[in-house]
Amino acid sequence: MHQLTNKQIILGITGGIAAYKSAELSRLLIDAGANVRVVMTQAAQEFITPLTMQALTGNPVHTKLLDPAAEAGMGHIELARWADIVLIAPASANFMARLAQGRGDDLLTTLCLATHAPIALAPAMNQVMWQDVNTQRNLKSLLEDGKIIMGPAHGAQACGDIGPGRMLEPAELLVLTAKQFELTVLSGKHIVITAGPTREAIDPVRYITNHSSGKMGYALAEAAVEAGAKVTLISGPVSLSAPPRVTLEPVVSAQQMYEAAMRLAPTCDIFIAPAAVADYSPANVAQQKIKSTPKTMMIELKQTTDIVASVAALPDKPYTVGFAAETQDLLGYAQNKLKNKKLDMIVANDVAAEGIGFDSDDNAVTLIWPDRNLTLEQSSKRQIARQIIQTISQHYDPKIHYGKITG
Repeated sequence: MHQLTNKQIILGITGGIAAYKSAELSRLLIDAGANVRVVMTQAAQEFITPLTMQALTGNPVHTKLLDPAAEAGMGHIELARWADIVLIAPASANFMARLAQGRGDDLLTTLCLATHAPIALAPAMNQVMWQDVNTQRNLKSLLEDGKIIMGPAHGAQACGDIGPGRMLEPAELLVLTAKQFELTVLSGKHIVITAGPTREAIDPVRYITNHSSGKMGYALAEAAVEAGAKVTLISGPVSLSAPPRVTLEPVVSAQQMYEAAMRLAPTCDIFIAPAAVADYSPANVAQQKIKSTPKTMMIELKQTTDIVASVAALPDKPYTVGFAAETQDLLGYAQNKLKNKKLDMIVANDVAAEGIGFDSDDNAVTLIWPDRNLTLEQSSKRQIARQIIQTISQHYDPKIHYGKITG
C-alpha cells in the first residue's frame, strides 16, 4: 500500500449508521502512511463524536464552515489546497444530492467546491433510497462531473432490509483509495529531475545560494513515481527526504549538478529541471576562511554552465522541460527561454507572487509550448506536480527524439 505513503487525505463523514466504520477506515489509512484530516457534518456527529476521530488521527476535527479558530489555522480553502484526495465515507443520500446540486452550505460541501483534488464517495443508505430515481439521477450527475463512486455493496442493512446500499468495508475502501494514485501513463520510462538550490563556495565556510526549498522538484519526483516512472532526483541541499522509490543523487554546487545531469541525461526519456541553479559562482574560491577585517570586499563571479540548455543540445536529447522562475514579464521571459534553449516545454511561475513563491506549499504555473499555453490555477505543489506529469505524458512520444523520428 505504498501508494498512500505521505498522501494527504481528507476523510469526510456524513450522517448515517455506517459512520462507525469511518473510525476503522481512518486507522487503516494512517497505518498505510497517509496523513488524515477529518471533516464531519452536523448529522455525522449524531453517530460518532469528533473526539473519537481526533484521537484516532491526532489532528483536530473540522466541523464548522465559519469557525474563527479553524480559519486562523486550516480553514476550508487551506484544507481544499492541502488535500491529495477527498474521501467521503459514508456519503449519505442527502449529501450526494447537495453535492450534485453544487451546494456549499456547510464545510464539507464548500470544501468539495474549492478543491482541485479528486473527490471519492462511498455511498451508504437504505436500499430503497439508493434505488430511488432521485438518488440515481444524482449519482449520474456526480459521475458526469468526474466524482469517483466506491460502492455501495449489496447485503444486510441496519434497518433489516437486504439489498444495495451498504457502505464498502474499510479495507475495501483502503484499496480503492490507493488505486487512485496508481497512474501508469509513464510506466517504464526513466525521468531525471533536478531540484533545490545550489551552493557556490566563497571560502570553506561561506557560500552564495538562493531561497529554493526543493518542494516543487520533490513533488514532481513523487508524481512521476505514481505515474509508473523510474525516477532519479538530482538534488541540491534541502531539508526534505527523498520520496519512496526515488533514486537520490545529492549534489551541492552548480558544477556538480551539471556533471550529474550530463551523466544521467543520455540514459533518460524525460528530463525535468525545476532546480534553482546559481547563474554565477565565485571565480576564485579561497582555500582558507576570509577574515572579516576589510570593510569592503570584491568577489569576482563567473557564469555557470546552463544545465537544461546543455541537456537540450544533446544529439539524442530526452524530452526536456525547463522552468522559468520570474518576478516580472513572466510569459515573455519564459517564451524566450523556451526558444533560445530549444526546450520541448517550459513551466513558468511568478516567484514574487504572494503565496506561491519560494518555500511555499502552493504554486500556480503556466505550461508553455511553441504553439500554445496552459495555465494551472493555484493549488498545492503536490497537485500541480501531478498535473504537470500528466500533461507531459500526453505530449511525450517515445518515437520522437525531438528533432528526430525513430521507428
